[in-house]
Amino acid sequence: MGWRVAKDESFANPAVAAVFDGYPQPARGRLMALRRLILETAAATDGVGPLEETLKWGQPSYLTPESKSGSTIRIDRLKAGGDGLFVNCKTSLIETFRARYPDEFTFTGNRGIEFRDNDEVPEAELRHCIALALTYHSRKRAEAK
Repeated sequence: MGWRVAKDESFANPAVAAVFDGYPQPARGRLMALRRLILETAAATDGVGPLEETLKWGQPSYLTPESKSGSTIRIDRLKAGGDGLFVNCKTSLIETFRARYPDEFTFTGNRGIEFRDNDEVPEAELRHCIALALTYHSRKRAEAK
C-alpha cells in the first residue's frame, strides 16, 4: 500500500501547521498520511487517550500527555530524501520493531524507521509499530508489576 493523503488536514497547533505547510509536495502528502496513521491508530488503541500534536526539535511530534501511555513519536523529512518516523532512542522500541518486522522496514540505528519516496508502506505493520510506541510506558509499567 502506498501513502494516502490525509482527509482531515486541520491542525490545533498553528506552529505544527506551519511546518507541514513548509514541506514540498509530494513529501507533504506522504507526511500528512503518516500523521493520519498516527492519529487513527491512537484513536483505535485502548488506553492511549487524546494526543498532543506539538513540535520537538522542529519536528511534528505526538505525545500522550493525559494517559502517559506512550513514548513520543516524531515525523519529518529526511535530509537525504524520504521521510522518517522517530522514537526516543533510549527506549527498546526500534529493537522491538526490528525483531517483529526485519524485512518490512529500513531502520535508522535505534531511533527511527525510514521511508524512501517511492516505498510501498506496509500499513498494518506500521500501525502496529505506532501502537507499540503509543503504549510503550503503560506496557513497561504492567511488566514491572
